[in-house]
Amino acid sequence: MGTQIVEIREALRQAMDEEMARDSRIFIIGEEVAEYNGAYKVTKGMLAKWGPERVIDTPISENGFAGLAIGAAQTGLLPIVEFMSWNFSFVAADQLISNACKAYYMSGGRYSVPIVFRGPNGAAAQVSCQHSHCVESIYGNLPGFIVISPSNSYDAKGLLKSAIRANNPVIFLENELDYGEKMEIPTEEFLVPIGKAKVIKEGRHVTLVSYCRMLKFCREAADILAKKGISVEIIDLRTIKPLDIATVASSVRKTHRCVLVEEGHIFSGISAEVGFQIQQHCFDDLDAPLVRVCQRETPMPYSKVLEKETIPNTDRILAALTEVLR
Repeated sequence: MGTQIVEIREALRQAMDEEMARDSRIFIIGEEVAEYNGAYKVTKGMLAKWGPERVIDTPISENGFAGLAIGAAQTGLLPIVEFMSWNFSFVAADQLISNACKAYYMSGGRYSVPIVFRGPNGAAAQVSCQHSHCVESIYGNLPGFIVISPSNSYDAKGLLKSAIRANNPVIFLENELDYGEKMEIPTEEFLVPIGKAKVIKEGRHVTLVSYCRMLKFCREAADILAKKGISVEIIDLRTIKPLDIATVASSVRKTHRCVLVEEGHIFSGISAEVGFQIQQHCFDDLDAPLVRVCQRETPMPYSKVLEKETIPNTDRILAALTEVLR
């Protein structure tokens, strides 16, 4: 099997390109996806290859093009909708919340909505509070959505291909600051199953659960503790909904301690749900209370210094790990 070193943006492009070659019903729609080659160059070269009927630029009108794509999905096409930022999906909230995730149920199974909504989620560098929301807990609260948030090129490609083939609406959350991250992936086709977490580092003393960009800081904290003889097991959720609590529980039963890290806010967040399910399944296995490391409970500051303090970082994760290991 051959391998290639690719950035996350290229892995996403490969996934869409391969699926478009496989199925003529697939098209890409969004702001600047065509002529401009994508705001973050994820769709670079796609217009030249597939033409304007399958790579479609839109006006600044999320409510309009999201609704158009949902209708297209209900009538047999397979849209990939790019939001330039997931913060802009709030403009299309009624289409996503009232139509995309509920049409199958409300139609008694007559109208499925095979659609992928994708784009960068969470904070970038100094884009202030209107461009820094983490939306996974919002959309994860709605029955009908699959929610995916990969952390690397392999998972980004394999999960996006699986998402495109799913017969359900998928919320696919990327990270603007991670698009340039590289890793080696196969040149041959592969899929990553939806709903399966991954143990990315084996450990004995404490379990560290996270996803997407926060895993970078989790790895840094684990490496620091490793020099002190403390073995941290790291789990990448990869899919937020459906949640693979079995993999998390198996790890907690081994280490008896757990820290949960997410970029989103602490109240009603993903770590709140995962933490509740851990105590539900592993209460007697825990030797210390669960600890969460989340974005501080404030709108995102514009200041670079304050932004760094607001988002989870290596020092805060280290402090949480130290607390549960006492």
